[in-house]
Amino acid sequence: MAKKYAFLFPGQGAQAPGMVKDVAESFPSAKKVIDDVSSIIDVDMSKLLWDSDADTLSRSDNSQIAITTASLAIMAALKDKGIEPSAAMGFSLGEFPALYAAGVLSFEEVIKVVRQRGLIMQAVCEEIAAANEGHAPGMSAIIGLPPEKVKEIADGIPDAYAANMNSVKQTVISGTFDALTAAEKAATEAGARRALRLKVAGPFHCPLMQKAADNFEKVLQDVTFNEPKIPLFSNVTGKQAADAAEVKKSAVLHLTHSVLWTDEEAVLASIIRNDSSNEWAILEPGPGKVLTGLWGQTEFGATLASIPVNTAEGINAL
Repeated sequence: MAKKYAFLFPGQGAQAPGMVKDVAESFPSAKKVIDDVSSIIDVDMSKLLWDSDADTLSRSDNSQIAITTASLAIMAALKDKGIEPSAAMGFSLGEFPALYAAGVLSFEEVIKVVRQRGLIMQAVCEEIAAANEGHAPGMSAIIGLPPEKVKEIADGIPDAYAANMNSVKQTVISGTFDALTAAEKAATEAGARRALRLKVAGPFHCPLMQKAADNFEKVLQDVTFNEPKIPLFSNVTGKQAADAAEVKKSAVLHLTHSVLWTDEEAVLASIIRNDSSNEWAILEPGPGKVLTGLWGQTEFGATLASIPVNTAEGINAL
């Protein structure tokens, strides 16, 4: 029986100072990824990844390229071990390393595109903050309420939007500072176990990012998207991506539309369940273990666990 791997790539919020340093020290291929990214965008990625503080890394213009670089470095180390993906899906920003994993974008293209995406989104976030008396917009995780209830709360508050369908227990709201404050209060009063402001730079996956979407569409205009070589999944549709044209369209819609993560998990689980001739493993190649935790909250997690892969020790243990 052959072994197949599904890769789940994390998004913004997963960043941490010092990430993948031990991986780069243990695997020359991973260090080469970091050096190549530095050359492509003219930024010292070793310094950004390992010497930046948490506040610096939380900015979209830093976190997006940092997390993508970390995920690609881990992918390179996994490849050295003979481990490559047979399916790929990414959460929010994580869709871009997934595009590389699926052969949709080349290494250089995905780095250039993510760099521009981060710069564009950071600029729009700063504009929104300036229009709200310096109060930064963002996202809040509402834990312990059904997604339908969280959506109802967000729908009743101007500039608040249900953005990420993380699990049956957790939904993320995007919005302005004041909208999030009101939504957190309403959710707590409705019985939420916790309302947690996330370490992200802006109100992603909602209409407040329309200007960013418009600008990012211009960036992608001359970028060629290839047909996926392996099953690839879409945050926008919650399904397996049909073709390159849909993937390119969704890359723009992605900025203003909700992340239908629970739907994607169900589709991936169905593919694995129907493939009885192969043994599957699920890996999370990137900083943190958020997606592993979300997978564990599903009905599939009890029989097939996800494994976070973000250290040299973890890679060598596979």
